[in-house]
Amino acid sequence: MKLEDELAYQLDVSGIAYEREYKAIPGRRYRYDFRIGNLLIEVQGGVYQYKPSHTSSSGIRRDCEKVDLAVANGYKILLFTSDMVQSGWALRMIEEVKDV
Repeated sequence: MKLEDELAYQLDVSGIAYEREYKAIPGRRYRYDFRIGNLLIEVQGGVYQYKPSHTSSSGIRRDCEKVDLAVANGYKILLFTSDMVQSGWALRMIEEVKDV
């Protein structure tokens, strides 16, 4: 099961409404994995692979820009790795942050 699907399942079971692949920034192609109100969520897959795309200089720069633009546009943002989703940490953080 894809990590995003796993997190979606956890959110469904918890009764938390969300949108997937949300395009939050007008004029930009960036899509965020989930939106819950004013909270954007990114699941960082492939972090533990030999050559993960997010650790290249261009990947890190792109991720920084994506997070910065979200914050500059008034969103809160949470980033999670696969182990955070699988352990339930991501869901606990979402429950804690979503209504703040």
